[in-house]
Amino acid sequence: MAYGPDFRAYPGAGSAASAAASVDAGLRAYMLHVYNWMASGLLLTGIIAYACNAYLLDFFYPTVMTQFGLRHVPSGLAYISMFAPLVFVMVLSFGVNRLSTTTAQVLFWAFCTAMGASLMNIFLVYTGESIVRVFFITSGTFAAMSLWGYTTRSDLSRMGSFLMMGLIGIVLAGLVNMFIGSSALQFAISMIGVVVFTGLTAYDTQRIKAGYLQSAHAGGLEEAGKRSVYDALSLYLNFINLFMILLQLTGDRRGN
Repeated sequence: MAYGPDFRAYPGAGSAASAAASVDAGLRAYMLHVYNWMASGLLLTGIIAYACNAYLLDFFYPTVMTQFGLRHVPSGLAYISMFAPLVFVMVLSFGVNRLSTTTAQVLFWAFCTAMGASLMNIFLVYTGESIVRVFFITSGTFAAMSLWGYTTRSDLSRMGSFLMMGLIGIVLAGLVNMFIGSSALQFAISMIGVVVFTGLTAYDTQRIKAGYLQSAHAGGLEEAGKRSVYDALSLYLNFINLFMILLQLTGDRRGN
C-alpha cells in the first residue's frame, strides 16, 4: 500500500489540484494503515490476555481458578507483566528513527503481547459481560473522538500541553494512591483519566494527520511504514488506558 503521493496517477501532474488530490488519497491510505495496525494490536492483546487467564494461570496456579476470592496474579508475574510493556514503549519512542520498519513492527507485536499478559487479571476480577460491554463503549467513544480529531478545523495542538500535564498528574497521583489506598482519590484519578485519554485520542489523531501532511513529499515508503507503527502505538495506548479506566468505573466485579 502506498502512503506517499503518486503524481503519475493523476492527469495534469503539475497542477495544484492534482497534487492536493494525491496527498489526500495518500493520507486516507496512511490513516487506514494506522488504524489497521492498531486494531490488529488490540486483537492480539485480547487473545493473549484471554489465553493467559484461561491456560497459563490454570496450569501454573490452579488454586487461583478454583474460587473467585483469589483474584490476583502472583506478585512476581504481575510486576513482570506490568513493567515489560514500559520497556517496549521506551525502545519504540527513543529508537524509532534508528530502527528498521521490520524491527519496529516486531517490537509492536511484542509490546501488544506483553500488554495482553499484563491484562490477564481483568478476567478474574470483572465479569465477561461487563468486559465486553465496556469494550464496545470504549470503541464507540474512541471512534467518535478520533473522527472529530480528523475532521475538525480547530487547532488541537493547544490541548497537547494541558493533556500531557494531566497525564503526568494521573501517573503521580496513582503512585501516591498505591500507598494511601484512597477510594476517593482513585475515583478522581479515573474521572480525570477519562477526560485526558478521550482528549488525547482526538489530539493524537490530528497530530498524525498533520504529521503526514507535513512529510508527504519526504521520507519514502520505508519511513512512512515505520512511522505508521509508532502512530498506531499512540492510538493503541489511548484505547487501552481509556478501556481500563472505564472498566474500573463501570465494570461489574465478580462475586458482587
